Amino acid sequence: MKTIFKDRKKCIFAFFLAVGISVPVFAMTGTQIMQKVYDVKEPNFTHSAIQMDLIDANGTTETRMMEQWGKEENGLASTVMVFRSPASVKDTRFLQVENEGRANDKWIYLPALRTTRRIASAEGDKSFMGTDATYDDMETRKVEADNHELLGEEKVGSYDCYKVKSVANDLSSSQYSYRISYVEKESFVPIKIEMFDKHEEPCKVLTVEKLAQQDGYWIPFVDLMVDLNSGHSTKLTILKLQLDNPISEKLFSTSFLKTGRV
Repeated sequence: MKTIFKDRKKCIFAFFLAVGISVPVFAMTGTQIMQKVYDVKEPNFTHSAIQMDLIDANGTTETRMMEQWGKEENGLASTVMVFRSPASVKDTRFLQVENEGRANDKWIYLPALRTTRRIASAEGDKSFMGTDATYDDMETRKVEADNHELLGEEKVGSYDCYKVKSVANDLSSSQYSYRISYVEKESFVPIKIEMFDKHEEPCKVLTVEKLAQQDGYWIPFVDLMVDLNSGHSTKLTILKLQLDNPISEKLFSTSFLKTGRV
């Protein structure tokens, strides 16, 4: 959930570009394709208004509104989310900071308890705020963390895609046995990701329902993640988006989480 589901890279959001023109497209390996996904040009700053719909198997929907800020510096991303409504989640704030060579930092501020709590690495497979995304889903996996196999090419809706299977080199580092990504050929955005549990059974599917360009960046404006076991799903829709407008460093701090003020 390039925003929340992190195989889109960086928070709700994901955006991607080139590995090298010396590699002919027809000769690319699965690893080279996923490297292009990882290396794509991204905005230095993002600020968005997002609608989150939690949808039960029977179609009952709970709608939440949230605001998100993101920045990327030296290839490392930081993300802040603030829930604006409904009252049950209002003023809940979440911060994720990517680190080089060590686990990412995550904190959540719970207004009912008036406390900020660090999310431990062991909680990576837990649901984020009752959504179908886990804390680990919101992270970007390094390309070298997985073995990538090009399975072929396949059309997903109107998109021509590369189909790539990714298996963790260290299975204990992933909550999934493997993932299959359908990478759109022009943008190198994965517009569909199938996730398989430890029994190698399909458990979740993430689909980009709307992909468009803004200011030269490919943006997944609408995402849907479905839990295949429960039938529950989470839909994220970017309602407003500003790119590359500088954002105060103070926003990406536990101080902001506690106070809501910069």
